[in-house]
Amino acid sequence: QVQLVESGGGLVQAGGSLRLSCTASGRTFSRLFMAWFRQAPGKEREFVGVISTRDESTKYADSVKGRFTISRDNAKNTVYLQMNVLKPEDTAVYYCAADPITWDTSGKVYDYWGQGTQVTVSS
Repeated sequence: QVQLVESGGGLVQAGGSLRLSCTASGRTFSRLFMAWFRQAPGKEREFVGVISTRDESTKYADSVKGRFTISRDNAKNTVYLQMNVLKPEDTAVYYCAADPITWDTSGKVYDYWGQGTQVTVSS
């Protein structure tokens, strides 16, 4: 079992920045693919980005590419989502997800999910 706890959400003005954290426990963190998803009210869950295990390569949704950066600190069992140049349309609950085997952009493969953290961007 893996427990994921997100933090760092809040209210920010458009153009501002936030950094979300997701701390994992219960399994070797370095072997987990770690992803971020978000869900806005009335909308489906949306892939934000993912970071792999060995080479820590990343992949992002087009909507956040160039503005968001995912990184991981295996010593702290934590993955980060640095969000810059935030827009009102980034408003959502942000979730981290983990899987020891693979990753995808649909969210269907991830075995573990956090409880989510709210990000609100005001215009």
